[in-house]
Amino acid sequence: VQLVESGGGLAQPGGSLRLSCAASGFTFSIWAMAWARQVPGKGLEWVSGIYRDGSTWYASSVLGRFTISRDNAKNTVFLQMNSLKSEDTAVYYCVTKTPIIATMAPTKSRGSWGQGTQVTVSS
Repeated sequence: VQLVESGGGLAQPGGSLRLSCAASGFTFSIWAMAWARQVPGKGLEWVSGIYRDGSTWYASSVLGRFTISRDNAKNTVFLQMNSLKSEDTAVYYCVTKTPIIATMAPTKSRGSWGQGTQVTVSS
């Protein structure tokens, strides 16, 4: 399994970024895909997930601002982030092959993870 994130960078508060995660080495279309993030000095948290049927889930902190989508033909999952806030500053990870449970923090010992991409929201 290989997951390669891209699209991170610096954005101003209120701005937008679009993250991409290119997947390979497994049957992408049958697996749920998710985004998790880690704020410096804090633990990992789920951000959003998209299931094989296209249904989606969002953390309350990003609901209405972030949109997850997937392109099964290109083995890619996206995270469109709008109305960015300083508290969105984190390393964002693409994750698969692990249950997405809102009440249970993700852990890198479960599932497959990308290397992460830094998102910084600052004026």
